[in-house]
Amino acid sequence: MYLSLSGSEVNQYYHIIFRCRVTGPLGQTRTVNPATNEPEDPQDFPKPSCISETDNYRESTALTKKLMALKGKGESKTVAIIGGGLSGSVRGERGLSCAKYLVDAGHKPIVLEARDCLGGKVSAWKDKDGDWIETGLHIFFGAYPNMMNIFSELDIEDRLQWKRHQMIFAMQELPGEFTTFDFLEGIPAPFNFALSILLNQKMLTLPEKLQTAPALLPMLVEGQKFIDLQDELSVFNFMEKYGMPDRINTEVFIAMAKALDFIDPEKLSMTVVLTAMNRFLNETDGLQMAFIDGNQTERLCEPMKQYIEERGGQVLLNQPLASIETNEDGSVKCFKMRDGKEIVADEYVSSVPCDIMKRILPRAWSTDPFFRQIDELEGIPVINIHLWFDRKLLNVNHLCFSRSPLLSVYADMSTCCKEYEDEDKSMLELVFAPCSPIAGGGVNWMGKSDEEIVAATMKELERLFPTEIGEDLPDGGAKLLKHAVVKVPRSVYAAVPGRNKFRPSQETPIKNFTLAGDWTSQKFLGSMEGAIFAGKLAAEVVACKAAGEPTKGLKEIDASILAKKDSFVPEDPMGVKGKTPIAFGGGEVLGSGFDAGPNSGVFGGFRGDFGFRGDFMGM
Repeated sequence: MYLSLSGSEVNQYYHIIFRCRVTGPLGQTRTVNPATNEPEDPQDFPKPSCISETDNYRESTALTKKLMALKGKGESKTVAIIGGGLSGSVRGERGLSCAKYLVDAGHKPIVLEARDCLGGKVSAWKDKDGDWIETGLHIFFGAYPNMMNIFSELDIEDRLQWKRHQMIFAMQELPGEFTTFDFLEGIPAPFNFALSILLNQKMLTLPEKLQTAPALLPMLVEGQKFIDLQDELSVFNFMEKYGMPDRINTEVFIAMAKALDFIDPEKLSMTVVLTAMNRFLNETDGLQMAFIDGNQTERLCEPMKQYIEERGGQVLLNQPLASIETNEDGSVKCFKMRDGKEIVADEYVSSVPCDIMKRILPRAWSTDPFFRQIDELEGIPVINIHLWFDRKLLNVNHLCFSRSPLLSVYADMSTCCKEYEDEDKSMLELVFAPCSPIAGGGVNWMGKSDEEIVAATMKELERLFPTEIGEDLPDGGAKLLKHAVVKVPRSVYAAVPGRNKFRPSQETPIKNFTLAGDWTSQKFLGSMEGAIFAGKLAAEVVACKAAGEPTKGLKEIDASILAKKDSFVPEDPMGVKGKTPIAFGGGEVLGSGFDAGPNSGVFGGFRGDFGFRGDFMGM
């Protein structure tokens, strides 16, 4: 006798059996160990022991000590900084980072943030229900030496919630289950990374793993020199050149590319992937991840603000810039604000995104090849989604790579983050990418409504987790209580092939003007780490000049820019006209207002190319 079941009935029985296996008879937990897919109570881990034992960490510590040692050498300078992100570019870290290290060196920074909150692209705000909305899902890696130093120097290391040392991938072939790369304790780099890949039996075959090694050996032997030379190749081109199997792309690189820069491998520079892999391969705890224990505006940016102000600096909100005014010799005369006041300082720093920098570039600088190379850089669009459900979903206490065509990474913040903790309901935070053709996607999701984006996301979640989400489940599946869709039309600079050479140095040809931002030239990616580091390097430029000590100088300008220098025509700055977070290079919940037109202060459209000045419809 055979039992005949329809597809929906099979799914229902699978749902019941799997749910019972995960929750147990009393439903004590909905969290699983992704390596075994068995229930476990969520737990965090101690700070990884090898983080401070890397060359990059020691270099970061040495730079901090250098800046502190410059205090008292030369005249204390007043430094005006536009952008209250961690460094700006995409990140609010830059302006704050630059100011933090300037006060360490004995100077008086004035941070001017256009918005009513700090953080730039790590900003967060509350909705009408009191729930936090974050601009992006941000993860802290052991391979972030400058970020780890910031936490240590601010004495807030206890705010990092370290997770198990592993990478987690959703298994599309086994819906509702996961597979992992597990990093075994006590095994140093690079052997722990190699072993984690070899021990995983679900994603790649042994021959495929062995085929990958020859392409990565030059990175280990030659280091950064080899990595930089790969910038002209996309991830896909690099794979073809070195004969890497296609499944490396589908199983690993697609997930990595979207997580690193929100771009598909066909569009992403291989330098980005190799830079990340080099850190993770060479640093024993480089890939161990942590969540901050709450919203980043209060838990990270606010301590930086307090640190700066306690030492004589200022951090001012609601201070939008109108223009950078220049003297006859091209130097900065003042920052002119929208309310008409003029901020006069000894030194000036821009910590805004590359897209905003192009809009505020003074006419006097518009023919200088140093600044015109920024034309070749452009932010990449990304969408961050929050989904609140009526129940606790099957989850892992970690970041998860979704391996979905539309979704990059996600986390159940009700499990991963103390501030959002909820034993009865889940709040998923997901990165939706690629979300436009310029990032490799087939649809311009930036122009779609929130409802269309959420519907597409839910469809993907139904496919990935058929035992959790879907109307055909016995109880109708988890119900979506509310959502928030945060659009960032210009996030980190688009790391498409051939762009690395156009990232300018922090020092500029203007004697009292310095650049910060993760899009400026530094060895880390466009990331929180890159933002912090770029701000620190900008502070070093200012502090060294004030102390009469040598700087690293200007980065060489690419020949392709110099060849066009005689054809550059002076241009008046376009300016920043909007009043919304997007106008200033951040992200926001736009809803139906996204396509409101050129006077709305938001981006109304996108071009499918890079490097054109002023490609912003509504700023």
